[in-house]
Amino acid sequence: MAQIKVVVVDDSALVRSLLTEIINRQPDMRCVGAASDPLVAREMIRELNPDVITLDVEMPRMDGLEFLSRLMRLRPMPVVMVSTLTEQGAEITLRALEMGAVDYVAKPRIGISSGLQELATDIVDKIRVAACAHVKRLGPAPAATPAPAAGTAPGHSVSEPPRAPLPRLSTEKIICIGASTGGTEAIREVLVPLPADSPAIVITQHMPPGFTTSFAARLNSLCRINVEEARHGQRILPGHAYIAPGGHHLRIDRSGSNYVAVVEDTEPVNRHRPSVEVLFKSAARVLGPNALGIMLTGMGADGALAMREMKDAGSYNYVQDEASCVVFGMPRMAIQAGAAHEVLPLSQIAPALLNRLASNPALVRHRI
Repeated sequence: MAQIKVVVVDDSALVRSLLTEIINRQPDMRCVGAASDPLVAREMIRELNPDVITLDVEMPRMDGLEFLSRLMRLRPMPVVMVSTLTEQGAEITLRALEMGAVDYVAKPRIGISSGLQELATDIVDKIRVAACAHVKRLGPAPAATPAPAAGTAPGHSVSEPPRAPLPRLSTEKIICIGASTGGTEAIREVLVPLPADSPAIVITQHMPPGFTTSFAARLNSLCRINVEEARHGQRILPGHAYIAPGGHHLRIDRSGSNYVAVVEDTEPVNRHRPSVEVLFKSAARVLGPNALGIMLTGMGADGALAMREMKDAGSYNYVQDEASCVVFGMPRMAIQAGAAHEVLPLSQIAPALLNRLASNPALVRHRI
């Protein structure tokens, strides 16, 4: 099998050297070039035709985001971003993922040498996944969103006309979403169409500490529902989405007649913290038929078996199809586990969910 060819783009000679060493230690990949800035990288890409690029954000002559934007419009290819563990780094990384970057590595601000060596397994795993990812050409920049009208809640989009409220359900439903690689944009596509009175949503997206704060704020500015990081013990309410904080598991529990969020830093599950398995197992145990499960793009098998437990407990489950996934790992494993009722393109998941919520569930025919 041919080796994965990687070009490293970073203005730090130390980082270029470390990443080159980490990559070249792997029998299935090779660093074919290391560029100090995007203009040098552009020529390397033309000459070497790499399978994956690792791309720094802050560089001379052209910043990483501008280079990524041009690359994804003119010559789309898998990119793994390298950004710092800061609030600004998180916000820039989310913009990069929106532009089409497959994944990111959050490098430490201090102790770069030891920090990157500790992240070596994560780095090469992400490069392997990126090499197999479905990469799409970046389209034209979207039109600016109209300014909110007077009296509108700050940060919430008013670009679409308000929908009629959903019919009140006889039982309180909760939507449970799991995702990993490619999930930040997939989650956005599911949440943005939902009306302000949608059922509560709980989300586990594989992200490190610090990044989920920016992720929640970004979604909150785009959605009609309120989106926030989950806090331990808070009540789970309709019209709200709760994201597992990076580095912590999120599960659902009961307190009297209410559902509440449990946030904890117990051991990783399936190598992840937060883990989709933890969230979905709690949904099976606590929610039963009051749960709606959604498995989105991501590598690995985290959450697949627990999603089957949800189905066995009465949940209705949607799984993203292969063609629309960045990485068809977690959805594939969920399907193989028999956890899916419907396998749908990403663009059809929110409409299908809304149709089910507005219909008599007994009349909805399972597709699988």
